[in-house]
Amino acid sequence: MNNIKTISALGIMSSTSYEGVGLAQIETDGVDIKGFGPAYIIPFEESLLDSIRQIDGHRAIESPDMANKIRNTEIAFTEFCADLVKNFIQDNDIKVDIIGFAGHTICHNPKENYTHQIGDGKMLSELTGISVVSAFRKADILNGGKGAPLSPIYYEALTSKCSKPLAVIDIGGTTDISWFGENGEMTAFISGPGNAVINDWVMKHGGMHIDYNGRLAILGKINEQILQSLMHHKYLAILPPKACDRNMFNEKMEHLEGLSLEDGAATATAFVAESIVYSMALYLPELPKEVYVCGGGAKNPTLMRFLRQRLPNVMVKTTAEKGWNVDAIDAQAAAFWAVRRLSLLPISFPFTTGVPVPCICGELFEV
Repeated sequence: MNNIKTISALGIMSSTSYEGVGLAQIETDGVDIKGFGPAYIIPFEESLLDSIRQIDGHRAIESPDMANKIRNTEIAFTEFCADLVKNFIQDNDIKVDIIGFAGHTICHNPKENYTHQIGDGKMLSELTGISVVSAFRKADILNGGKGAPLSPIYYEALTSKCSKPLAVIDIGGTTDISWFGENGEMTAFISGPGNAVINDWVMKHGGMHIDYNGRLAILGKINEQILQSLMHHKYLAILPPKACDRNMFNEKMEHLEGLSLEDGAATATAFVAESIVYSMALYLPELPKEVYVCGGGAKNPTLMRFLRQRLPNVMVKTTAEKGWNVDAIDAQAAAFWAVRRLSLLPISFPFTTGVPVPCICGELFEV
């Protein structure tokens, strides 16, 4: 399977902002995208989501009880994904040669060379009867990288015919910024907070999983004093390459306490937008002419409006406006990684994750 050829790949990507599990099929040789197949996001079952929330940010080493919770949740998550795969293939009547299983990140701390994505690739392969590539971040971390972001190599293929410079901004639980220059340059990093800070606020104070369509934020008023306090978070001042997980900003978000539900949502949403623009100004080689936003943030009109207000000289579009499925791109990236792993092609680089040399990532489980 090491010969470069076009194959059908299915990607599975679980959002750390708890929006659900994305599935997407593409035809690719790991270099170019030959065709796009069906794609959609399936919400978590409530019991599974509750289990994931309970282990989020924890490590198995903490206690035998926590180790059991993490493993039991991983089994349930893998079984859930296996059922999704079977239904996806049956409903769409497609053939899948390989699955890219990104899993669900519960802890990511590059400073300690530690990352943990639940999702058992071997089990998924056995349950589906399809070869699986999983544990993509592990090799990068072990080789001195930050373990993220890994999607830039897919964005490079996706935007190959677009004018440069441009940036792709993936707003999930955290936010990834990937920049592409006119002469083939590429740089990427996790810039800071994403949907997690918004979703955690509205869950805690409104009992909602997300701020649907930014409806709460549009009704609220941004507290500028608190926003400036949030913008002093130490992570924002770290030079790339850099990466973090969704829990990096939890302590700072306590500053929102005392605000109304709407004002807190507005201020958290402004924090996401402000941190993106701040990072673009400081850490990109030059401002892009166009920005394409994907991930759950692309479906939040209030967040998109905040971004456009702060980037008046940049064309800010959702990937949907470009004709790319917002719900598909993250999962498509996982499918793309899997095919590159089959062809022994790297997915992480010194200018994306800080790994010393380009790194081939992912563990292969063949049927």
